[in-house]
Amino acid sequence: MSPTTRESRGPRMIDVARLAGVSHQSVSRVVNGSGGVSPDIRDRVERAVAQLRYRRHPAARALATNRTFSIGVVSFGLAQYGPSEALAGIAREAQEAGYSTSLTSLLDVDVDSMAAAVGHLVDDSVDGIIVLAPVDAALTAMAGVEVHVPLVLFYPGAHAHEQRVVTDEVQGAELATTHLLDLGHPTVHHISGPAGWLGTSARVAGWRRALEARGIHPPAIVEGDWTAAGGAACAAQLATRTEVSAVFAANDQMALGAIKTLNDAGRKVPDDVSVVGFDDIPGSEYFRPPLTTVRFDFAEAGRRAAHHIFELIAGGRPGPAGPVLPELIVRGSARHHPLTVIEQTDEQRRNP
Repeated sequence: MSPTTRESRGPRMIDVARLAGVSHQSVSRVVNGSGGVSPDIRDRVERAVAQLRYRRHPAARALATNRTFSIGVVSFGLAQYGPSEALAGIAREAQEAGYSTSLTSLLDVDVDSMAAAVGHLVDDSVDGIIVLAPVDAALTAMAGVEVHVPLVLFYPGAHAHEQRVVTDEVQGAELATTHLLDLGHPTVHHISGPAGWLGTSARVAGWRRALEARGIHPPAIVEGDWTAAGGAACAAQLATRTEVSAVFAANDQMALGAIKTLNDAGRKVPDDVSVVGFDDIPGSEYFRPPLTTVRFDFAEAGRRAAHHIFELIAGGRPGPAGPVLPELIVRGSARHHPLTVIEQTDEQRRNP
């Protein structure tokens, strides 16, 4: 065999064995993640693999392990920040673990569409499936679909479960609302996401819980559509009401639209109306004013979903994954209620 032919085929397992000074079988056990080798042999094999840049042929790997090293993702709503970041986290974690990712996007979320998507992935012989479709209809559809491979759901706002990876968006909305109440605002108006989204329900629940904990009856919700234009239209319903001093928008894009409408109507943010968003999208610190918001590491949720599915594929019985928790990011779009500021100033005059 010519040197050119040898270079084109790449290093083989026997080449790794020769460099490491071990048997072919020992190399196979190490690269397949099997036991039965000493730490010294494992270290020698791993160093030889790195030196030769050896990569196991996918077909041989699948034959040895009875796996395809591929996971499927059924997605809906990737135009939204949370699901898109979660997908990126899944893809990165899969790549690091040596898995490929097969994505099927849903146009309609019903039993037939979900069954077709799952069936397509099963036909592709994926080892497991992650459902990244955070809408009520997806959960209803999944209840009518038989899945014969390990399954994990991305589920904003839910309680932890062995088949779910969750983000505690109820707590996130509660943080946002409580922050505004702590600034002295008598109530907080909410621009929600559209009906049918799990994130919408979770954020409404957290907003209500924070208000009711202070004995405040929640005002009527203004329903948006996740977009800046939708947030602007919702804020137009609030801008003429002088009693509105604090607004919690269910995502940062709607907060951006709301700020523009309020400022255009002469209700300056944050002097007259405070606004808090949700998600901490890239660039939210450059809004005018910089946006106070709630940050979630959605990519971490994706990584946890991937790690969870790998454990299930390996035959493990992992307990419920802990929820991804929120962080309040305080910037310049929210401040003390104007009357509170006046009261504080008067108090300072009386007690210099």
